[in-house]
Amino acid sequence: MKRSTLIILILVFAFFNAMANSDTTSVTDTSKNIVYVFSINEDIAPPMWRLTQKSFEEAYALKANYIIIKLNTYGGMVNMADSIRTKILESPIPVYVFITNNAASAGALISIAADSIYMKKGAKIGSASVVDQSGKIMPEKYQSYMRSTMRATAEAHGKDTIIKGNDTIVKWHRDPVIAEAMVDPTIYIENISDTGKIIAFTANEAMENGYCEATLESLQEIIAHVGIKNHDIYEYKPTSLEKFIGFLISPAIQGILIMLIVGGIYFELQSPGIGFPLAAAILGAILYFAPLYLEGLAENWEMVIFLVGLILIILEIFVIPGFGIAGISGVILAFTGLVLSMVDNIIFEFEFHAVEAIGMVLKSFMIVAISIFLSFILSLYLSQKVLTSNTFSWIVLNSTQKKNEGYVGVDSKQKNVIGQTGVALTNLRPSGKVEIEDEMYDAKSEIGFIEKGQKVKVINYSSGQIYVVKVEA
Repeated sequence: MKRSTLIILILVFAFFNAMANSDTTSVTDTSKNIVYVFSINEDIAPPMWRLTQKSFEEAYALKANYIIIKLNTYGGMVNMADSIRTKILESPIPVYVFITNNAASAGALISIAADSIYMKKGAKIGSASVVDQSGKIMPEKYQSYMRSTMRATAEAHGKDTIIKGNDTIVKWHRDPVIAEAMVDPTIYIENISDTGKIIAFTANEAMENGYCEATLESLQEIIAHVGIKNHDIYEYKPTSLEKFIGFLISPAIQGILIMLIVGGIYFELQSPGIGFPLAAAILGAILYFAPLYLEGLAENWEMVIFLVGLILIILEIFVIPGFGIAGISGVILAFTGLVLSMVDNIIFEFEFHAVEAIGMVLKSFMIVAISIFLSFILSLYLSQKVLTSNTFSWIVLNSTQKKNEGYVGVDSKQKNVIGQTGVALTNLRPSGKVEIEDEMYDAKSEIGFIEKGQKVKVINYSSGQIYVVKVEA
């Protein structure tokens, strides 16, 4: 079985590697202008930051002349938006944002960072106050941070100084006060905003106030407006591996994989030797952790916590009698490893985003807790229904139990021992051996762990198996 497990590991990692190399970037024609396009159509969160990094890296590799971001978002995590806006501001390649519908909150910050903003008719930009997950306005310290970030982003585009007679007029390319007013409802700007209202521009209003270069309807119109000639458009497309990772890290699939891990371990403990259930649990763990690791969510220490937890649980079951500190610690560590592996650790680095961190941890906690609960329920049901059926007998390891190794055959006379008491010859976890009236029987604990030497009572017989309970002294 060790060799089989190693083969499974090799095949899985070979599969991931093959998918990673299955999609390659085409060689570009350097005689043409390269317009690189990618889309942000979801909440601004760690996946969008990673998408932005990958897109910029690909654009640099292609030696793109322009980058266009198609944007439609209601906002998200400000620290992720701040990372994206910094990437845009530092880009040696001109970056244009094309707002197809919404650029609210964190989306507005990203848009303002771009060299040029283009909007479709009906699109909107603004409303950048910081709110919690329920939509409630956050305290002033959060708003102050967002105001300064919005102001600094607008100022980064520079200003023109115009001298008229004795007057010096400063004209910002993007007015920083307007950027602040998208966050702070107390800011009054004549003919633009009233006190108590946060600025949110339509496409026409954004054009009138320097926050949109033109109202256009397509990428081709933007390219024509900018005056880009003789061009090729390269649009970011997720690789097969990225699509597969996206599928595996969806909450529903993660829940199923957790159920596979827990169920595999449970069934392995019900059968002698090492068989199919353990292989299924290992495969489930690989498919659970590998995508999270490749996506940058799971850290090495989180996977180590999970493995240490499993080791402690195994030690508690097979080495240490009863279920004590090692077992409880193992359960806590394994559970913690599963939960934290789903959460991007970057959220813990910013006190500013404590609310988002708590929300993501609670979401992950619920997925793991519900999955483990359902796994135990299904495992208990299947252990009685499936594994006793000839149809699924291939799932259970068929090992030979030789008499000289301590195993004895039993027949229907086991029914006659119902109600009798005896002694546990081995630990029952839940299966083991008991002695009743100087005869040894295979038995299964009906409830919990029974320690070797404990007095037991037979309460049931089913499918060639007697079931016992511990008799309190």
